[in-house]
This record gives sequence, C-alpha cells and structure tokens, in this order.
Amino acid sequence: MALKGNLAEFEDFFPAMVEKLGAEGFLDELCNGFRLLMDEKKGLITLESLKKNSALLGLQDMKDDELLSMIEEGDSDGDGNLNEMEFCVLMFRLSPELMKTSRMFVEEAILNES
Repeated sequence: MALKGNLAEFEDFFPAMVEKLGAEGFLDELCNGFRLLMDEKKGLITLESLKKNSALLGLQDMKDDELLSMIEEGDSDGDGNLNEMEFCVLMFRLSPELMKTSRMFVEEAILNES
C-alpha cells in the first residue's frame, strides 16, 4: 500500500526533529499537526477533516477506506475519530526509533516542567 511507503518516509524525520527541537518542542509540533488535521468544531480528527486536509500530508489520492483505516489504527476509545492524545500516541507508534527512546523523551519533558 502506498501509505506504508509514505509513513516510512515520515517516520524517519521524527528522531531528527526530537534532536533538533527537544522533547517539548517536538510535542508542540505534534499538537500543531493535530490542529491542522482536526475538525475545528469537534476538536477531533474525523474522516471528513482528514479527507479535507489530506493534501497537507501528500495523501490526496487516498481512498476513504484507506483514510478510515488510518483513523482506526489510532482510535483507542472506539468513537471513530482521533483526539489529540490518540493522534500523538499513533505518531509515536509509527516511529520505531521514538518508541526505543520514549523513556528518555518522557523524562526530559518531565524535567523541563519542574
């Protein structure tokens, strides 16, 4: 599936982004990405908002069932949408390198709050 290739390319940028931006900066960028894709009225990424904004990700040629599959991959509460936390968790899961270093990432974010 073409999505897998796109995701593999997308994944590769996350570790470099964390290194450049730090934990807090990277989380801010993930939140910005969520806001770009979300339905402003619902505060969620819906199938409709993802379809509308899919060109921002280079996914304008994806079919509805493929976009829905992306949402389902991260939809942990089963409501058919992605909230901000589900989106961020999904982005981490899509980057194996971030998963390996997530403990260090979380510790850095906690230390910066103190």
